[in-house]
Amino acid sequence: MNMTHYMSLLSQNQPWNLIIFMAIPVICAETLTITEFFIIFNRVQRGGLKTLNKIVGIFAGIYFTGIFIYLMLTAVIPLTSTGGWHTWVDIVAVGFYLSGVIFLLPIALMELGLIFRNKTANEKMKIHFMLVGGFLVVAHIAMIFGMVNPEIIGKMPNMAM
Repeated sequence: MNMTHYMSLLSQNQPWNLIIFMAIPVICAETLTITEFFIIFNRVQRGGLKTLNKIVGIFAGIYFTGIFIYLMLTAVIPLTSTGGWHTWVDIVAVGFYLSGVIFLLPIALMELGLIFRNKTANEKMKIHFMLVGGFLVVAHIAMIFGMVNPEIIGKMPNMAM
């Protein structure tokens, strides 16, 4: 079966690519989501849960920014310049995956006090929640399109098996 570059990346160099590009970001997002619900429901302002949420938010934002830069340089730019994409499905999968930086980087910057300084604690909580939710949406879209066999959209004669 032919696959998108998204799935190809995850299946190569097992188990390291799966851990680096999928497990770590997803575990961070799930940790943020779970702690976020507890923080919002209980209106937590400080403590261990809030600290965990902050540390994971900073780590996830910086980590995923590194992934974004690495994949832009080693995958997106070369694939675009050589016409190596496996149909539009491939572009959607990789594009939505990389768009996660739009949501995770602001979380890290907010937790580091670099943006949204003048917002109230309640406003920051709302922004944080929306950013976590946004990341989950784009990550799931990437996963769905990443699992599609691009050959059902169009033939790919140049694709190596």
